[in-house]
Amino acid sequence: MAIRLITAAAGLLLAFAVPASAQDVTGTWLRDTGASKVRFTKCGEAMCGTISWLKEAGGPAKVGQRIFYDMKPSGAGKWNGSAFNPEDGKTYSGTMSLAGDTLTTAGCVFGGMICRSVKWSRSN
Repeated sequence: MAIRLITAAAGLLLAFAVPASAQDVTGTWLRDTGASKVRFTKCGEAMCGTISWLKEAGGPAKVGQRIFYDMKPSGAGKWNGSAFNPEDGKTYSGTMSLAGDTLTTAGCVFGGMICRSVKWSRSN
């Protein structure tokens, strides 16, 4: 009986010791064009993304600039919030969806009828 309790307790400890789940966007992501990296971290109850690296400096995007705001869970591997586009200086309704090590972000207008999406891969 004692061995079963110890085994069960060890199993529970291991369950809490596993690395971040596959549904966790925390970390650094490389844009599909290779032009930039974004680092996602918790910001309150949501996720936020900040540019952490740029291939070419001097454009409208700047390292340290927050481009994803208040991305809150909206289902398994999905988040909704706001996305800032440094190229036009506008903030859009934003979505994110995670499938394995691929993150797809989108900025949308007209209630999500028109969206522009970008794919990212884990970089950390």
